[in-house]
Amino acid sequence: MAAPFNPDRCVRSVDPLLSPAQLKRFDPMLPQQEKLVAGFRKTIREILDGSDARLLAVVGPCSIHDVEGADEYARRLSALAHELSESLFVVMRVYFEKPRGTSDWSGFLTDPFMDGQFHVEEGLKASRKFLHHLVRMELPAGTEALDPFLPAYLGDMFSWMAIGQRASESNTHRRIASGLPMPVGFKNGPRDDGLKRAAAAIRAASRPQEYLGLGDDGRFSVIRTCGNEYAHLVLRGSGDSPNYGAASISRAEEALEEAGQPQHIVIDCSHGNSHYDPAHQGDVMHDVLAQIENGNTSIAGFMLESYLEWGNQQPRLDRSRLEYGVSVTDPCIDWQTTETLLREAAERFQKVREDLGLA
Repeated sequence: MAAPFNPDRCVRSVDPLLSPAQLKRFDPMLPQQEKLVAGFRKTIREILDGSDARLLAVVGPCSIHDVEGADEYARRLSALAHELSESLFVVMRVYFEKPRGTSDWSGFLTDPFMDGQFHVEEGLKASRKFLHHLVRMELPAGTEALDPFLPAYLGDMFSWMAIGQRASESNTHRRIASGLPMPVGFKNGPRDDGLKRAAAAIRAASRPQEYLGLGDDGRFSVIRTCGNEYAHLVLRGSGDSPNYGAASISRAEEALEEAGQPQHIVIDCSHGNSHYDPAHQGDVMHDVLAQIENGNTSIAGFMLESYLEWGNQQPRLDRSRLEYGVSVTDPCIDWQTTETLLREAAERFQKVREDLGLA
């Protein structure tokens, strides 16, 4: 029976959660695995710098909801990534949290059983176990930091992180990004000045910051950062308006220059850039590759929303009714299309490398 409503106390209960240190003891990283993740991060930094003449490709489901399906996808992606590694450095999208959208599902981290209950401890343990599986597979993982406490629990296992369009204007997320040990991409916001605001976020994240955050022991602490030199821009479109074309790239370069930041840009081929239609993701990638072939040097990589099967489905309380390998959030391209696009990207970019004498 629910407690009677008390206008002076609207909290029903406060349940203690395990600390980041306790979670890491539950599924620890071995020294050789820590070295592997550090190597992944170094590679991405070098791609952004231009000292590694490969293209970054962040590819994977809009969200993780089924570990079995995600594991099958990861195995396929890992094999293809190793095959194409001369031209592409492939990072798997591993998004455990989802912002507000068309469904009430908050993501695998907080609702791993998709029953509408906040089983966050089970979600944290299952998420870390899956990330550990990817490390053993030697497949880098990337995610979006939605909850500011996520990096304390899982950040040691990610090689790349994004700050979404809504969070890019959040001072909390900018400060957290300034202390993260991996490159962080800030997405442009939905407003007309979204580029300038994203550039300002990158500038803030590149500088030392101080903020209240979660320590490894689970206590709130004053965290002082050194600044993240590899904060960069992710163009994802604005609403239904794309911003991946040459004119948009030029404006993005100008916004970064005005903010005093390096012109490092990753293009999200989904979301507003594809008008939320997975069939257009390939068109965006082709345009991006053409710009690189024509001499653009600020584009460091691209993102694809991809899963085993095409499209999406609505999450249901009865998980047995879900179609295997189909996204429960944004619609994705299927594996066959993913493989075709990545092979094309590798082949075309390899030609660019050869023309520049880098191959």
